[in-house]
Amino acid sequence: MRFTLSVLAALIVGLAAGAAAAAAGNATLLAVARGIEPVGTLWINAIRMTVIPLVVALVVTAVATHADLTRVGRLGGRAIAAFAVLLVAGGLFTVAIAPFSIDLLRIAPDVAADLRAGAAATGAIDTAPEMPTLVDRILEIIPANPIRAAADGAMLPVVVFSLAFGLAITRLEAGRRTSLVRAFRALGDAMLVLVKWVLAAAPVGIFALAVGLGATMGASAVGALLHYIVTLALVLTAFALALYPLVRLAGGMPLRRFAAAVAPAQAVAFSSRSSLAALPALIAGARDRLGAGSAVTGFALPLAVSVFRVNVPIAWVVGALFLGELYGIRLDLPALLGLVLTSTLISFSVPGIPSASLFLLAPVLVDLGLPAAGAGILIAVDAIPDMFKTTANTTAHLAASVIVAGRGGADAAEESPEAR
Repeated sequence: MRFTLSVLAALIVGLAAGAAAAAAGNATLLAVARGIEPVGTLWINAIRMTVIPLVVALVVTAVATHADLTRVGRLGGRAIAAFAVLLVAGGLFTVAIAPFSIDLLRIAPDVAADLRAGAAATGAIDTAPEMPTLVDRILEIIPANPIRAAADGAMLPVVVFSLAFGLAITRLEAGRRTSLVRAFRALGDAMLVLVKWVLAAAPVGIFALAVGLGATMGASAVGALLHYIVTLALVLTAFALALYPLVRLAGGMPLRRFAAAVAPAQAVAFSSRSSLAALPALIAGARDRLGAGSAVTGFALPLAVSVFRVNVPIAWVVGALFLGELYGIRLDLPALLGLVLTSTLISFSVPGIPSASLFLLAPVLVDLGLPAAGAGILIAVDAIPDMFKTTANTTAHLAASVIVAGRGGADAAEESPEAR
């Protein structure tokens, strides 16, 4: 609890200090804020360097110690089903409550004209990175070069390779299987020690990142865009909080234990805007706070971080409602429900680049009768909502993993004797 409080205090104090520097408009204070931020970047890099070896070790160990391939398949199927249910639930939750906030928005005609002109002038959509097709994403699942995939930080191909490698280990004779499993278990344990060392410096790293974020937020949250930002942030936060009682009901996990386990990862996610950077803290929290077994730490969590982005339906619905208000186009219930379904399906193929889901939103806006250029407005201010998106994702990753594993997140399955 002391660690969680220190991390949250560092986050709050850092945001306040950065916002104060921005409000003061003092060049020296802003320079200091931006000078501190690289310390946070170094800390994020330290977290990132643990992710790939940790995930490989945990996935390989989890699969190799459970020779029942049917069980692995069932766990994967339950995970994907849980992800889909939570994605649809997030979208429907947003359809139910977001219109009340957007309806309160009154955009003056001259302000609306300026925003629309700015979206057209920036060319954000025209200069967007080329997005891979669905076929490309499917082909990338099996890496031609797993080392290259690991170097690129492509989590899903790494998880797929680790699953295949773990399954191959189960087909070795007992002596060699035991040696490999013990080696990967030792690697995973050593990486968790390294993760604890890095997380011990979390208050310093998060404070440094939060100062920079606070300085940025001070200048950008104005007018109608502020209304959109606050609406999206509140809906994402409300849905993330709704996951807590769901974990209690569906996963049998006490609320206080779940909150203590996820809080450090939430702080990392909020300050870094990276679910991948939050993964080591998630794994450490699941193992140390929840007593979770390999079903959670070695399979469900890596899979969730790879493909599960609960923010996508929420962000798409709020963004479309805001743009509908901006352009004077009313979206009816069937259109919003169709948007929820589309966003749920597309979310599994969103690549891991900043604002990727908003680039994918552009052609969907056209189907809703909205200009594709409107997505440029959402992209322009996405740095702030992205903090809440990533935090909601991280909360959903652990919640879904606990629910999928069942029994409070503990791995009830027996390990093979040679794994002990």
